[in-house]
Amino acid sequence: MTDRDINGPGIGRRGFLAAGGALAAAPLIGNGKAQARQHGDSTTADNARRRLGGLEVSAIGLGVQNMSRTYQTTVPSRPEMINIIRAAHDRGISFFDSAEAYGPLEVERILGEGVQPFRDKVVIATKFGWNIDPETGRRGPGLNSRPEHIRTAVEAMLRRLRTDRIDLLYQHRVDPNVPIEDVAGTIKALRSEGKVLHWGLCEMGLNTLRRAHAELPVTAVQSEYSMLWRGPEEQVLPLCEELGIGFVPWSPLGVGFLTGAIDMQTAYADGDIRKGESRFSRENLPANLALVTLLRDWATRKQATAAQIALAWLLAQKPWIAPIPGTTQMAHMVENSNAMAVRFTPDEVRELNAAVAAIKVQGERLPAPVQAFSGVEAPPRAS
Repeated sequence: MTDRDINGPGIGRRGFLAAGGALAAAPLIGNGKAQARQHGDSTTADNARRRLGGLEVSAIGLGVQNMSRTYQTTVPSRPEMINIIRAAHDRGISFFDSAEAYGPLEVERILGEGVQPFRDKVVIATKFGWNIDPETGRRGPGLNSRPEHIRTAVEAMLRRLRTDRIDLLYQHRVDPNVPIEDVAGTIKALRSEGKVLHWGLCEMGLNTLRRAHAELPVTAVQSEYSMLWRGPEEQVLPLCEELGIGFVPWSPLGVGFLTGAIDMQTAYADGDIRKGESRFSRENLPANLALVTLLRDWATRKQATAAQIALAWLLAQKPWIAPIPGTTQMAHMVENSNAMAVRFTPDEVRELNAAVAAIKVQGERLPAPVQAFSGVEAPPRAS
């Protein structure tokens, strides 16, 4: 995420960075109401936790995807990434999201080292499913959720994460060549061995989710969801509610867009995924920047930042939603965690939802070759 100033009303992200160092040491959740008042936060422990199926997590997690390589293709300082992970835990964040594909492999190593001192007090989520050699990180074409490959991948994940179990294991994308019942059966066996505690799916087809849940109850679904991309509202969220499955939004800040980090002057480095997303193209940005204006207005109104409003909006949609904003900057982690202190009345939620719905986002969220991996249905099991 770029560190661009947010001009206009509301508290700017750069202004927050100036104060971030002092705030980073102050826990948001752990010391309850007195601690919250001391640091100007109105949150209390009852707003700090969420249930995803049978799994309890902090209401806001930390995505560590970019801790080995940022959107801008720079390589962050590994010691600082460890510091951010540990400071997040100090502030009550107990939900950490990774994947073997991030790095590949390296992000799991960073997370494993970061949480090692308090491993038993946090929830580690990671993902399998791409065609990745679990030892070398070499990526082959397409996907691989064959049962034998899942087992090999999980054994390597456990070593990288320095743990004996994975709290929440997702299938990163649905393999069109492997019945989801075979995947669920493999996870069921890993659960019986104590190596996996809960499982989930990412960006799957709806029928695949039903079949997976019937075979082995699914704890959480992870998909992109934010003010910038509201696709899950139509069918995925209702199905999760019907089945009692939690929902974890990735990219809850719209890859930085909703913080005000992207404007008409933004240029993207080669390799930056946002360069290929048409919602950030010159012709579509003017319409989509209306969301940033809306967030700034609400930031002023609620004495918060645009990022905090965007995250609090997600929390206000359903009590079983737990977003996982990612960052490589300490101050941004502190800022994001403080979104739990932002509260909306029911009338404010209705007002804000109506304002968001009135803004028609222009452009596609992902390049077509990437989008093709979302919404896939697994093949039927052979009779």
